[in-house]
Amino acid sequence: MAHPHGKYANFEALRERAVALRREGRSLRQIRDELKIFNNDVLNRLLQGEPPPEWTKRPNAKDDLRDRARELRLQGRTYDQIQVELGCSKSSISLWVRDLPKPERRRSPGEAAAIAKKGWEAKLRIRDEERQRTKEEARRAVGRLSPRELFLVGVSLYWAEGGKDKPYDRRECVTFVNSDPGMIRVFLAWLDLLGVERERIRYHVMIHENADVAEAERYWADLVDAGRHSFNKTTLKKHNPKTVRKNVGDTYRGCLVIKVRKGADLYRRVEGSWYGIVLGATQPIGDMSD
Repeated sequence: MAHPHGKYANFEALRERAVALRREGRSLRQIRDELKIFNNDVLNRLLQGEPPPEWTKRPNAKDDLRDRARELRLQGRTYDQIQVELGCSKSSISLWVRDLPKPERRRSPGEAAAIAKKGWEAKLRIRDEERQRTKEEARRAVGRLSPRELFLVGVSLYWAEGGKDKPYDRRECVTFVNSDPGMIRVFLAWLDLLGVERERIRYHVMIHENADVAEAERYWADLVDAGRHSFNKTTLKKHNPKTVRKNVGDTYRGCLVIKVRKGADLYRRVEGSWYGIVLGATQPIGDMSD
């Protein structure tokens, strides 16, 4: 029945034979081999409208999944819940149930609040990780200070936090007060750089009277590695019941006062150095004329 160049004579007679074979339960391949028709388009035209025999239909496992997915969707399940139960992709689920109405939200106010809290905690954790990463990168970028860098840092630190001479109150003494252990360490390292002997240094603690005074005294003594003979009497601040203090808790240890005895010359050097820093920072680069 095959003709050259894919042309077929007497199409209707050929169709009748193809349909008859189909109704006998033949597969497409069997009909093709029987009629010697190897053009799929022609073969499909010959069998147009004729359903395949049942034995040629392959079972489709996705049909069962699709039916189950639709059933679950009608029960109000979300895509995530259906995916967990059936193990299929969300894209397939979306294709199978897109004509079905979306389920109503069934979260209670408590559940919604718990979900929101969990999301907020995750956001805060990410922010904190970013914050700590930025701090650590900045810490590593500083590296070890040169003697000149430490000198300039110490002068600036003292001028910001230390006692200063006034025209109406000439004292010219070196007194530094702070509650930050890091500031205390840097200040002492600066004094070491300037050759100030530890025997010339005296300390005393300033703290609220209702705090743990003994623990604060031990803490500061350990930090500066000094014995009790280097500490003067602790100053206790009277508590005002009308005020609400925020500096409370185990980490509150008051302030440490550091005084350098016979420090008039040191104070003058600090003051002069500070004005040198101001001049160096405000004048154009390369112009240090007075």
